[in-house]
Amino acid sequence: MIILYNPRATAPTARRFPLSVMAIGAVLDDDTYTIVDGNACDDPYQVIADLIRSDASVDIVGVTVMPGPQLQQAVPVCRRLKAEFPHVTIVWGGYFPSLYPDAVLRAEYVDFVVRGQGEETFTELLTVCRTGGSFAGIPGLSFKENGNIRHNPERVWKGPDAFPVYPYHKIDAPRYILPSFLGDRTAVHQASIGCPFKCNFCGVITAYGSREKMESPERTAGTLHFLKERYGVNAIQFYDNNFFLGEAHTAELCERMIPLGMNWWCEARIDALLRYSDATWRKIRDSGCRMVFTGAESGSDWVLRQMSKHLTTAQTLELAERARRWGIIPEFSFILGNPNDPERDIRETIAFIRRLKTINPDCEIIIYHYTPTPQRNKSYGGIDGRFEFP
Repeated sequence: MIILYNPRATAPTARRFPLSVMAIGAVLDDDTYTIVDGNACDDPYQVIADLIRSDASVDIVGVTVMPGPQLQQAVPVCRRLKAEFPHVTIVWGGYFPSLYPDAVLRAEYVDFVVRGQGEETFTELLTVCRTGGSFAGIPGLSFKENGNIRHNPERVWKGPDAFPVYPYHKIDAPRYILPSFLGDRTAVHQASIGCPFKCNFCGVITAYGSREKMESPERTAGTLHFLKERYGVNAIQFYDNNFFLGEAHTAELCERMIPLGMNWWCEARIDALLRYSDATWRKIRDSGCRMVFTGAESGSDWVLRQMSKHLTTAQTLELAERARRWGIIPEFSFILGNPNDPERDIRETIAFIRRLKTINPDCEIIIYHYTPTPQRNKSYGGIDGRFEFP
């Protein structure tokens, strides 16, 4: 038996479908796994420990971990599990171990790391753990061997259509359908994996490379129809890192979504949206899109060049105007205090935000401050060698 554990990432009132572990569960037999969600229980350690005590067949705990709150809960839970149940194999996957596999495997309570897309890597690992064989032949896997850390070659990953749909029946789905600004019964969905761009501060690029694979419009619309009919969902937040790519794909998907009558939100590139025709913008609006989150990142073109953003401030201003004309609220995220000249960056970005609000008073502004983040290779901001991370 396998336990798939999703550590707490948010307050219970904001919980959403645990898509990461649901994606892994989708490729497993229904009766071989259970999902434990830290967002839906008070003490995930106790839940997992009780499952192990009551079922001697539990031999693997798979954990999805993003940096931040999930890491804070995953570390003590996994440490306690390994101390009490040393025979249980603990496997970490998700963004944190994909970015920092060496740091994770130096922890005595983690046995394996699944890097990047996990469906096939995890199932192949299960086979070797249970029937024997070599871990060295599993792409995307990192592990410890004779005291050394080994990283197998990257896995050539696949698009969503290559795998089964999410197993909503394996969770208490109604507990995750909650009010939002979009509607009183909001759910989430992810219709693609990866991102084809090369922003040098982005963990998505480090984890997956500059690639993206999209779910077919027919399958996306089919899932939304199912959620509406089965659970009364009337709004969707798309968790794609980059929802809009090819215009033909967007137009077809929006046409299929119009009859559903759902409000929705997504993330997108500013320049991608600017390339779309008015006809496609009309379909986006008519399909229920109410807000689009975009990474403006800075009000300074010199900072955007340093980020390899391949975007200009003029394009951000243009999108604010175009979104206003179509009645879609643009969200613009900004990073304040980029390290090469933080005071100038803050000053210029705040002035730029004021310009944005005069063009489109309804636009939403999301502010982050620059935080040094280690990457597998060169880190953004010229921080390498200037101080040590823990």
